[in-house]
Amino acid sequence: MISRNFIINSAHEVGFDLVGMVAVEALDKERKIFEQWLLEGKHSTLSYLERNVEKRFDAGLLVDSARSVVICAVSYLSPYSRGYEEGCRTKVASYALARDYHMTIKEMLNDLAERLRSVAPEMRFRAFSDSAPIAEKSLAVRAGMGWIGRNSLLVTPHFGSMLLLGELVIDCDIDEYDVPIEGVGCGSCRACVESCPNGAILDNLTIDTHRCISCRTIEREGCSEPIDLDGWIFGCDACQTVCPFNRHAPEYRNQRFAPKFPIEGFDAERWCNISNEEFGLLAGDTPLMRAGLERIKTNVDSNIKR
Repeated sequence: MISRNFIINSAHEVGFDLVGMVAVEALDKERKIFEQWLLEGKHSTLSYLERNVEKRFDAGLLVDSARSVVICAVSYLSPYSRGYEEGCRTKVASYALARDYHMTIKEMLNDLAERLRSVAPEMRFRAFSDSAPIAEKSLAVRAGMGWIGRNSLLVTPHFGSMLLLGELVIDCDIDEYDVPIEGVGCGSCRACVESCPNGAILDNLTIDTHRCISCRTIEREGCSEPIDLDGWIFGCDACQTVCPFNRHAPEYRNQRFAPKFPIEGFDAERWCNISNEEFGLLAGDTPLMRAGLERIKTNVDSNIKR
């Protein structure tokens, strides 16, 4: 058995801002909501979400003899997260300006796991950061880290929603588990709903990805029906920038999430003329590589024509 306090202290030492712990159990209620969302086709071209649904909502199917899940979060909120100037046609989601979080969080989780092994040498684990189907936001809610906002994202009282999540599924018990928080939430606020240019935020705390700018600018298999990208060329922060919890949240503290890509000066003309080699040097280890330069140029062109 591992001490909850030891895990919290170790997670903070590694560089995480928040950490919560839950015992492994099937998330049946959350699975039903997800399956209904799939049934209604709101996932559009994201067909990979149809696979391994049972594993997504039961961490015990991901790791043999799994007993506990440690959910970790780190803020990436930067000055770029506060929004762009009116009329900007080359906006990039702020998380994408830093090193690819998949790599960074995986490294941090492995570091955390080794620290836990110092007190539980036989512990087996798997670390996840969007690398396997796991309902991380639902687990974070059960671990008392926050709640699901109207925009379907995890919202936390202190750090807002501009957080990246990672999980350790371990085969050890923890001496004390967390419970969901009470007394906070979005209340009557609908700022995120009203901010979405295409009405992608639905009333049941889910997203219609057909209309989601983030999906349209990143995913390789796009929908044929065009939508207004509202100046975004990779991702979209619209529904988060207006959130009151983000307006008052502190900026990132972990320097691994400092913006690396110099977005200043990258207007439409600069994007259209950049070479693959220059793009690789500037954005080679950022999430921008997921879309690729040609896709980004297509998004720029779409915004110019609007």
